[in-house]
Amino acid sequence: MSSTAVPKRVVLNRSQPTDSSVPSVSASPFDSPRQSPSSTSLSSMASEQERIKLLDTYGNEFRIPDFTIKQIRDAIPAHCFHRSAITSLYYVFRDMACLASIFYLTHHYVTPETIPSLPARVVLWTLYTIVQGLFGTGIWVLAHECGHQAFSPSKVLNDSVGWVCHSLLMVPYFSWKISHGKHHKATGNLARDMVFVPKTREQYASRIGKAMHELGELMEETPILTATNLLLQQLFGWPMYLLINVTGHNNHERQPEGRGKGKSNGWFGGVNHFSPASPLYEAKDAKLIALSDLGLFLTGLGLYFIGSKYGWLNLLVWYGIPYLWVNHWLVAITYLQHTDPSLPHYQPEVWNFVRGAAATIDRDFGFVGRHIFHGIIETHVLHHYVSNIPFYNADEASEAIKGVMGNHYRTEAHTGWTGFFKAMWTSSRLCQWVEPTEGAQGESQGVLFYRNTNGLGVPPAKMAK
Repeated sequence: MSSTAVPKRVVLNRSQPTDSSVPSVSASPFDSPRQSPSSTSLSSMASEQERIKLLDTYGNEFRIPDFTIKQIRDAIPAHCFHRSAITSLYYVFRDMACLASIFYLTHHYVTPETIPSLPARVVLWTLYTIVQGLFGTGIWVLAHECGHQAFSPSKVLNDSVGWVCHSLLMVPYFSWKISHGKHHKATGNLARDMVFVPKTREQYASRIGKAMHELGELMEETPILTATNLLLQQLFGWPMYLLINVTGHNNHERQPEGRGKGKSNGWFGGVNHFSPASPLYEAKDAKLIALSDLGLFLTGLGLYFIGSKYGWLNLLVWYGIPYLWVNHWLVAITYLQHTDPSLPHYQPEVWNFVRGAAATIDRDFGFVGRHIFHGIIETHVLHHYVSNIPFYNADEASEAIKGVMGNHYRTEAHTGWTGFFKAMWTSSRLCQWVEPTEGAQGESQGVLFYRNTNGLGVPPAKMAK
């Protein structure tokens, strides 16, 4: 069928597909890293010439990456790998000081005595929760640096600072560190990735109670439903990920550590970030999981003491609502790093590390992104190739690898901080499930792109009833 996809990332409603075929294109000889000896035969060359274009959701042609991780690392200046404990600790103390100062000023000066107007106090305390959520997210990002050993050359210092900072935010540090490391090792792999793994066409159809061939014929979702799904994702996405591995893969019996027999995502499936018996971990990780739980227990005790002494409503405003803001930012950032109409996902037989790491996207969040979130939004592509480069060297390293990646480097930085919020809506509407480009053959069948029932971008493949 002809592509009515919208080129150059301009999203419009698509028209009804026709029965004509998608134009063919000569494929790159680097598309497959495992070519057979017969790949230079005349029949193979003809097959390459007849191969269907791979199309992302916008209708732009996609070529499988052909560079290597060595080329990426060699392009980065050596000094970008330097980690400074003093510099990293400065940012921790700076952010902690900001959190303490904001609390002190608001607690002492936004009172009935100083500000008699109740609506004014509500506005100022609401602003307090938002700003504390921003700096709390910054602390989370610094602990994330610790988890990747990008904080300093000392593993003991990294894990000590990471454990303290994450525990204060009710995050199980070592438990998260281990599962997050697996995410980095399998980014974009539909069978092994650990976060925001998209549904396949079959899974999505099953979820909404339809047959696979019906997906191209359904009416679009209402904006209210899209908004509701987004709200639920932002409110509950992070705790649900920790509790039941929502958005993570559900192939636990097939993982190399072999602890997933009989276990699956869900409330009683045994897959979570708190149990040493979870298939997310190996037996040798048990002490680290227990230490993570201890950090949460100690923080919980501290919060219980504060609530008992100063009032639960105060605790809600001082800590609870800022905590929800931190969760919101974590989910939003991670979702938009790995969910975009231009990004591919791979079946395990055609996945490799270089391909998966390129299936991420950089964005821009202005002053907050650069100076409070420590660049986690702006330099995420680099982070997936070399995760132990500290954030204060990441901009230079990102520029260095763009020449190697070429058009495989994806960014939406030109849309600015408003584009970040717009992308949440766009991705929610366009990115419902993944499937191969219609007519794809051979290895290309293992490269999947987002499709949707909202009439946006490339139509879903037509399937026989």
